[in-house]
Parts: sequence; structure tokens; C-alpha cells
Amino acid sequence: MSSKFVRGLGLFDSTMIVAGSMIGSGIFIVSADIARQVGAPGWLLMVWILTGVLTVIAALSYGELAAMFPDAGGQYIYLREAHGPLAGFLYGWTLFLVIQTGTIAAVAVAFAKFLGVLTPVVSATNSLFSIGPIDFSTQRLVGIAIIALLTAANTLGIKTGKTVQNLFTAAKIGALALLVLVVLFVGRNENAAVHAADFWTPLVNGNTLTFMALMIAVGTSMVGSLFSADAWNNIGFAAAEVKEPHRTVPRAMAYGTILVITLYVLANVSYINVLPLDAIQHAPEDRVGTAAAQTIFGGNAATIMAIAIMISTFGCVNGLILAGARVYYAMAQNGLFFKKAGELNERGVPANGLILQGVWAALLTLSGKYGDLLDYVIFAALLFYALTVAGIFVLRRKRPEAARPYKAWGYPIIPALYIVFATLIMIDLLIYKPNYTWPGLGLVLTGLPVYFLWRRKAAR
Repeated sequence: MSSKFVRGLGLFDSTMIVAGSMIGSGIFIVSADIARQVGAPGWLLMVWILTGVLTVIAALSYGELAAMFPDAGGQYIYLREAHGPLAGFLYGWTLFLVIQTGTIAAVAVAFAKFLGVLTPVVSATNSLFSIGPIDFSTQRLVGIAIIALLTAANTLGIKTGKTVQNLFTAAKIGALALLVLVVLFVGRNENAAVHAADFWTPLVNGNTLTFMALMIAVGTSMVGSLFSADAWNNIGFAAAEVKEPHRTVPRAMAYGTILVITLYVLANVSYINVLPLDAIQHAPEDRVGTAAAQTIFGGNAATIMAIAIMISTFGCVNGLILAGARVYYAMAQNGLFFKKAGELNERGVPANGLILQGVWAALLTLSGKYGDLLDYVIFAALLFYALTVAGIFVLRRKRPEAARPYKAWGYPIIPALYIVFATLIMIDLLIYKPNYTWPGLGLVLTGLPVYFLWRRKAAR
């Protein structure tokens, strides 16, 4: 057994973890639902731009906390230090219960879905056997196999994990950038949404939205774009394995986030330059990326996009698996998680935490409920982000003398703006999507009895 982590992640590796964990399949799909809700190409772009601004502000703000606490656990540590152990635990518990593991399950199944484009034997309808209500389809089994493979790879040490991450993240960034450039400059269409006379007129079901209705639609539609831009904070989880973490982690968060958001906005610019708005809104199975690629590659578009998305999702799952287990390690070190998750193997990685995370993600895959659960916790994830940014203000007051190698950009105005806008989106979701938000809060609160049980056990 090793007693300490291996600091094997440089700036490039760390930036690849940020970018690789962010880019999954969402950018190729969620624009369809956003376009249906806001009803205008201009507002589709605006939703992605607002998402980008919020995400970049959060990343620049988190840099201060990452530099102050360059330890394994990231956001769990930031919340614990700013708001107390209960706040940190509820975040870590929700991360394990749904946010990290549910995302791993969802992205692994997305990999399997697009593998099914290449080989129809992999399908949700191709059931090999069932155990009670649980159906073991080839699609689910491929998803579980991907989780098992990448979990096993990450138990071999940080060098193996970062090699997989660097390779697949570089490949998918290149593929996404190439797709954007080719579609934008070769496939431009005179009938595309960008040329629409009503570029900024929000038409939904034949009716023009009022300003208030539009603002509500923008807020609720950001659920998809925010989820697609999530996981940028994952490098903070693995800070104990980063070289010069007080400098590298904040920079990696900023560089990786800006890179991905730039690609996301450009991807949507390419969509509206080649597709009419109706084609974006009603792309088959919401596969806007495939519909856009079809303008260039014709009948080969589905195959080309399937390969690109498989590369993207494979790298995304690896980044999520690599980072997540470090949070459970930190919680276990504080006596707030299974003790074995707080141990490192001989390669200096929390293998038990990786295995536990993989098993739970596989069970979520079999349950088929990960999609609903992720919809539920979008509100909770946003709440934790806002609380973490608020932690900058709390810690400036509580620990004014603490070393801050990096200070939040634009403090106090820019971090305060993030909290205000995040709060407005949360209020919007509470009022207009209560079927998602209240169950999400319920999932967070399931951690309360667990926290007190573990705390009592640790006190013995």
C-alpha cells in the first residue's frame, strides 16, 4: 500500500482532464431541445453564450479555492472549509449517489448507443436475458463493460489514467474542431437559421413569447447546456496528484473551460449556418450534430458522427472515473465514507474508491434511472456551485490571513454576479420545473441521516 498520491499531472494533463470531462455527447444533442424552448436561432446562441459566461466565471472564481486547498477532494474540501463538514458531506454524498456516478452511467450508455450505429447487435431492444425487472440488453452491457474497463485502467496508477485521458481528449477536441470548421465553411446553406428574418423572434408553437416568458424559457432551457458544460471542476478533485497544484489547478480550470466553451459556441454557430431552425428543433432523436454533418458527408454522416461521439464519450467517462474517486477518498479520510475508500493501493491511487464508484455506476446503468436522477440533481448541482463561489466571500472574512496564490478574478463583483444569476436560474427551475427540482433536493437530503450515522461512528 502507498501512503501518498503521486504528483504526476502537469498543466497539459490537468487541462485535458477538465476538457475531457466536459465534452461528452451533449453538445451534439441538447441544442434541439433548447431551440424548441426558446424558438429562435439568436436565442439558441444566447443560451450557450450565457452558459459559457457563467461556467467561465465559476472556473475563474474556483481558482482561488483550488489554490488555497490543493488537496484531494476539490469542491468537497472547499465547501467543508467554508460552510462546515455537513455542507461538504452533502455535496460528496450527492456526487457519489447521482452526480458523478449517474453521469458516468449516462455517458457510458451514450457510447453504447452510438456503437449501435456501427453494429446493430448493440441495442436497447436486444435483450440477452433478464433478472426480475432488470433487462440485460447488449447496450447496457456494453456501457457496463466500458465502466469496468476504465475503472480497471485507473487502478493501475495516475500515469495510465492520464495517458488514456490525453489521447482521447486530444482526439475529440480535434474531431469537434474539424467538424465545426468543415460544416461552417463547406456546408453553409442559404436557407439556414442564421439567415432567418425572425432571427431574434422567439416563436414557440406559433406564438411569439413575451419578454418574461422568453426569460423563463432561457432559464429552464439552460439545464441542458449547463449539464453539457459540467464537470469542469473535476481537476480539483485530483489536486493532490497535480504538480504545483496552487498554480496548475486554477490555470487548468480556466484554460480547459474557455477551450470547451469556445468549441461549444462555435458548434452552435455551425448548426445555425447549415440547418434551418425547424431542422435543428426536430432533428431525428435530437441528433443535431449528425443532421449538420449530413450536409457535408451525406449518407456517411451517421457513421462519422458515431465514431466522433464514441471517442468523445470514452474520454469523458475516463475523466469522470479518474476524478470522482478522489472525493470519496477525502470523505473517508474525514470518517464520512467507507473506510476502505480512504486507502491508496501500491500505485498511489484510491483503488477501492474507484471500484465502489464503478459498481454503483454499473447498478445505475442497469436500473435505467440515471437519466431521471440527473435531471433531478441539476438544480442541486447548481446550488452547490453557488454555495462554493459564496465560500470565497466567507473565507475572505473567516481567514483573511490565509495564503491565496491566486485570487478570484473580478472579486467581489464577478463572483457575486455568478451567485445572482445562478440563484435566478434556480428560482426559475423551482417555479417552472418543480417535478425536477424538489426530487433533487430530496436526493441531497437523503444524506442527512447518513452524515450523522457516519459522524457518530467516527466519534467512537
